[in-house]
Amino acid sequence: MITTVLFDLDGTLLPFEQDNFVKLYFGGLCKKIAPLGFKPDKTVKDIWGGTKAMIVNDGSKTNREAFWEYFRSQNRDLPEIESLCDEFYTKEFDEVKSCLEYRPERKPLIERLHSRGLKTVLATNPIFPYAAQLTRLRWAGLEEKDFEYITSYENSHYGKPNTMYYSELLEKLGLSPSECVMTGNSVTEDIIPCIELGMKTFLVTEHLENPEGLDISAYRRGTLSDAEEFINSL
Repeated sequence: MITTVLFDLDGTLLPFEQDNFVKLYFGGLCKKIAPLGFKPDKTVKDIWGGTKAMIVNDGSKTNREAFWEYFRSQNRDLPEIESLCDEFYTKEFDEVKSCLEYRPERKPLIERLHSRGLKTVLATNPIFPYAAQLTRLRWAGLEEKDFEYITSYENSHYGKPNTMYYSELLEKLGLSPSECVMTGNSVTEDIIPCIELGMKTFLVTEHLENPEGLDISAYRRGTLSDAEEFINSL
């Protein structure tokens, strides 16, 4: 019996063009910290390096620790900026919403699932701080209370597509794979790892991520509305 629906955020609940998002995001963050001596080109390179450190995290530290250990190792002669970045995610980061083609209202979907007695979890790749996840949720008309749990770089020790990311999440929530369905737009990050764990999945194809061109014919797939119909049929 399905009790919980896991949702990806980017490209699933929140449609956006990644290139535009990254450009505005990095531009805003670099502008925030540039007065302290951080050069934009190197900062972008170091952010990507820190992101990789989170993706390959082996569970020995939180993703937050993995990111900042890497970033600080590349900027030993510059000031500490974690608190300044935290401020960015609660203020200037909201301006990045201008990259959205449209701002969807997902609240009704979540409310309909809750009315059926289902729990919802935001299983977004935990490479952002919790504050940033909440900001991005608001772009889709959602808020913290709409989800049982929200993954972030503070509360996670792995990143997608590592199956341990999902295993850790299920363990924290006391859930078995058989009672969950994962809804996401990435074949390699959302679908394949969850199938390996024994979860039901639905691939949202409106903003499909399948850079390797993998065969998706065997997966349940379609629009987010189709995903809701699938969940209701379980």
